[in-house]
Amino acid sequence: MSYVDEMISRAIDKNPGEPEFHQAVREVLDSLRPVIDENEAMYRRDAILERLIEPERVVSFRVPWVDDKGQVQVNRGYRVQFSSAIGPYKGGLRFHPSVNQGIVKFLGFEQIFKNALTDLPIGGGKGGADFDPKGKSDREVMAFCQSFMNELYRHIGANTDVPAGDIGVGGREVGYLYGQYKRLTGRYEGVLTGKGLTFGGSLVRKESTGYGLVYITEEMLRNHEMTMSGKTVIVSGSGNVAIYATERAQHFGAKVVALSDSSGFVYDPKGIRIDIVKDIKEKRRGRIKEYVDEVPSAKYTEGRGIWNIPCDIALPCATQNELTLSDAKALKENGCFAICEGANMPVTQEATDYVMESEMFFLPGKASNAGGVTTSALEMTQNSERLYWSFEKTDSRLKEIMVNIYAQISGAAKDYGYEDNYVIGANIAAFKKIADAMHSQGIV
Repeated sequence: MSYVDEMISRAIDKNPGEPEFHQAVREVLDSLRPVIDENEAMYRRDAILERLIEPERVVSFRVPWVDDKGQVQVNRGYRVQFSSAIGPYKGGLRFHPSVNQGIVKFLGFEQIFKNALTDLPIGGGKGGADFDPKGKSDREVMAFCQSFMNELYRHIGANTDVPAGDIGVGGREVGYLYGQYKRLTGRYEGVLTGKGLTFGGSLVRKESTGYGLVYITEEMLRNHEMTMSGKTVIVSGSGNVAIYATERAQHFGAKVVALSDSSGFVYDPKGIRIDIVKDIKEKRRGRIKEYVDEVPSAKYTEGRGIWNIPCDIALPCATQNELTLSDAKALKENGCFAICEGANMPVTQEATDYVMESEMFFLPGKASNAGGVTTSALEMTQNSERLYWSFEKTDSRLKEIMVNIYAQISGAAKDYGYEDNYVIGANIAAFKKIADAMHSQGIV
């Protein structure tokens, strides 16, 4: 059995009941075969893959808090510190009922590679809790966040582990978490990113993942003598990533015709009115179906089905494994030629295989979703300097890094004979940096 196959089996056997983690490990290691085969003896000797798929640390803890009725609730919190080979652990916190150890490990594993592609000195980690902030009052969210930080603060620090936001963790949650960290430690430092602008946050952080997705998509198209201008685009989700991917795609001349949430999707053939979406989602914390109350040309549909709408480019920006094989086939049949991931692993493995075989362009999330962590790292830089950068400077740096990520993954794919296979290119480009750092630092 090859070294890669041994390690895939090892990950599955040692981590039962964690299918998302198995999926992430299989996808990465399968694509690394060309690199591993070049020098298998050395990688085996140093147990590079064993150390890569095993987190440096996994922390699990209970989070008790009191709701508005005076009832004590108990959730479970996690922090997975996966790899510090390149720098301090960096990765978001996700508050959602679906969160479990396997999902956090899958996200943390992906984060190692995503962060390596940015060329910034940050390692990989992830965390969260099975708490759902939807429908909770501000006081309840604050109570939960403060209790969560009562344990998490022991494991993080500006030069150790710097969490950020993710699904369910926006500016409100980060503010409460940071306030409690400050209270517990007496330190005012850049330990969390995604903070408010009045206490160390960075401009462009809210927009960064969506903007970054569009920057790398546009760069891919430009390298194939195309552009987003005039293209019809579908975006799933309606959170920060989806909203600002829509905004920036429209900036480049694309027509975004659909957005969604967990209940259903809206289709507006005239093009999504992003100002109305922002009002619904950011000010009112409403549901996407409210869009049709204000836009007569739009139609709302309950449930799945957004990928049946004809488009040129699909940007899945909601959650993992949301775009299935049947969805990918529907997109292809309706003329879609590119799928670029805005969320973490939103396309199933079967769908990814089909997309690659059908010669559609496919940008994996570890490359195309890297805008968020990029701007988080830029926030860390500003905190260290005690400076604020302008929107233009931060946005320019973000675009520069996303363009460089495309160059890395495209170049690595070409070097190993897989031109335009950005899955292989992203994994190889990131792995070579991580493995070199691990080898240089000895057995740690």
